[in-house]
Amino acid sequence: MNKLCLVILFLFFSERAMTQTNTFLPQEPPVTSGAINIVTSSLEEADGNTYFAEALKNEKRGDLNDALNLYAKAAFEFNTSKLFVRYGEALLKLGNVHLLMNHYTEAEQVILNVALKNYSKIGSKVGQMESYYQLGRIYFAANKLTQSLWFYTQQGILAKQLNNNSAYVESVIGIAQVKIKKKEYNLALRDLNRAELLLKSANNVQLKSRIKETKALIPSKLVAKK
Repeated sequence: MNKLCLVILFLFFSERAMTQTNTFLPQEPPVTSGAINIVTSSLEEADGNTYFAEALKNEKRGDLNDALNLYAKAAFEFNTSKLFVRYGEALLKLGNVHLLMNHYTEAEQVILNVALKNYSKIGSKVGQMESYYQLGRIYFAANKLTQSLWFYTQQGILAKQLNNNSAYVESVIGIAQVKIKKKEYNLALRDLNRAELLLKSANNVQLKSRIKETKALIPSKLVAKK
């Protein structure tokens, strides 16, 4: 319950910070060169970078609660200093940690209601694509297969527009996983075979391994027929 409250408060303050100036700072005097704002912004960016770096360390150590709090602080600092690309990065990491902790509702709120809106506002197709991918994973983990399929498909559409072959293959693998869960094995196998063809000339060991692992979820007698 406390974690959910934290997320709701974070979302509230994040949205407010998108449209308001920092109320914790004194008003700028009318006769300045703007140096105060520059220094303040630099300090906020430094704080954000520090929080983000510490969050990464905690995540790698498996200290997910600490990572969660630090990513939220980093996101707030980046947003306040109007570094919206870094803000989006922190939000994606925050959502991913929620997913790792099986906080599906919180993960959905962060990515769908904040990260995706942020990337849409700044016109970042890459950020939108990454948000769609995370939402596909979140909904898949929550067993909301229709939503998962839709977001993986949207990821694939943007990946093709951006000529990002790796991201497109990721979307195809995600779609295949959904189809396997729905026991649509033949359709899933067709997708995975297509993904293998797309990676034939690429040296992407990680994605090739994921395709192999996903294929292993299909009944072997069906795979043998192909």
